[in-house]
Amino acid sequence: MGLSTAPISAFYFAWLALIPLWFFTFKKHQYYNQSKEKTTIKTLILEKKTWIALSWGVGYHGLSLFWITGIHPMTWMQFSWFTSLFITIICWALITIWGAILVIIWSLIVRVIDNLKFREIYFRKKIIDSCSRVFFGVTIWCLLESIWSKSSLWWTSLSYTQSPNNLAILQLSQFSGFSMVTATIVTINGLIAEGIILRTNQYQSKITFSNWFKLNQYNYHSLTLFFISIKILIGLHLIGLSLYKSPVLIIKKNAIKVGIIQGNIPNSIKLYAEGLQKATQEYVNGYRILAHQGVDLIITPETALPFDWNYIVINSPLYSEILKYKVPVLLGAFGRQNNSYTNSLFSVTGEGKILSSFDKVKLVPLGEYIPFRFILGKVISRLSPLKSHLKAGDNSQIFKTTFGQAIIGICYESAFSEHFRRQAKIGGEFIITASNNSHYSQAMPAQHHAQDIIRAIETGKWMARATNTGYSGIVNPRGKTLWISDINTYQLHQGKIYRSNSHTLYVQWGDWLTKVLLLLGIVLLYIKIK
Repeated sequence: MGLSTAPISAFYFAWLALIPLWFFTFKKHQYYNQSKEKTTIKTLILEKKTWIALSWGVGYHGLSLFWITGIHPMTWMQFSWFTSLFITIICWALITIWGAILVIIWSLIVRVIDNLKFREIYFRKKIIDSCSRVFFGVTIWCLLESIWSKSSLWWTSLSYTQSPNNLAILQLSQFSGFSMVTATIVTINGLIAEGIILRTNQYQSKITFSNWFKLNQYNYHSLTLFFISIKILIGLHLIGLSLYKSPVLIIKKNAIKVGIIQGNIPNSIKLYAEGLQKATQEYVNGYRILAHQGVDLIITPETALPFDWNYIVINSPLYSEILKYKVPVLLGAFGRQNNSYTNSLFSVTGEGKILSSFDKVKLVPLGEYIPFRFILGKVISRLSPLKSHLKAGDNSQIFKTTFGQAIIGICYESAFSEHFRRQAKIGGEFIITASNNSHYSQAMPAQHHAQDIIRAIETGKWMARATNTGYSGIVNPRGKTLWISDINTYQLHQGKIYRSNSHTLYVQWGDWLTKVLLLLGIVLLYIKIK
């Protein structure tokens, strides 16, 4: 499953990679004589199946999030090489375990539900029982991803295994967000796994090549599940393909000619004299060139100029260029909330006035704020390069530009669907994401771009991405990347995005699929117990 994520992007693995977990979770299910030994929560937790779930979770999340090890070495933050390595390993382990916990809880809950039925299951009900397990498996996985996505630590939904290459299936996210894609992946894997389980349970004593493919009344049910999975897989891809092929509505008067500056300032120098001087020079020159090219709006990355706004007005040559060329700019810099900094994007008019500002809501744990700071103390606080820890912005922020209301995502926020949906629902007409990304391995920018593609499809909005070191880009509402920058290079680009007032079903109703599945699950669970 980890190989299905960007940058390897072998998305087809995701349609099979869940089968081993499912198989080993349910493979010893007794169809005729349930064990009379009472199953307790303790025995479920200590079962080998729990450790299998842990192994699968560590494998998926550990591999797909391995890019975080790119923060090493952090010698530029005055850490020794070995201290940097230790911190890196701890960070990687924590985010990996946090993802693996989701898989463990899923395994425990579906086994608890499966053990609720203690009566004899007749042959004619086998396929119904298999479909019942698939339904509960899908429901619980979607519910857990929904809960995890509301936490402060989130990135690895199963849905993002399909981005950026399988744009057909990603179109389903227009209906109910990423949960629609996750539900599809779990359903296909579950049906295939159940078909295999039916076969292996029939031939528990000895499985041979001949009896595996022998067609009888038992194997007929297995083949039925296989064919159902294939029909669902093909059918949903065809629906998604038709949506992808449908033309994007383009209204010329709603066009915005944007200019993107990719500054390419390494984090190792960014907050020091050399980096500050280089950033000032690169963004001033980039602004001047794009202004001469006649763009309507210039976009810079997250903390393009790592100063607060008052300092920029007084000291930065960029402010003088804004007053001279009169081209509005979305400027990444630091803001202030009382005595704390904010990671902010400023909407600056051609007259040099702040029309609006957006403070980053979803801060990176350890990187931008210290969880449980009062408990962990000053030692772990050194993990942040800032003298003053960042403060999160308010969820109700509205970001106005000279071309209408924008939907803003600053770096890490790209993983949070609801963050974009909320802004789209209250009037956001196009998406701007601003990111740094320079302190991770190259796998991270690729995954970041993949996340943003899903956000564009979910909301049905045009998107412009400005990053420090790559990948910057322009994405249309179908998730098609119209331009993408090179990695670790200084680049300027001009392109068009379009304002849109239309709303997808997801923007209007949110993640209704998980709620419906949960409601139906409660009803079916009641029937199952009764």
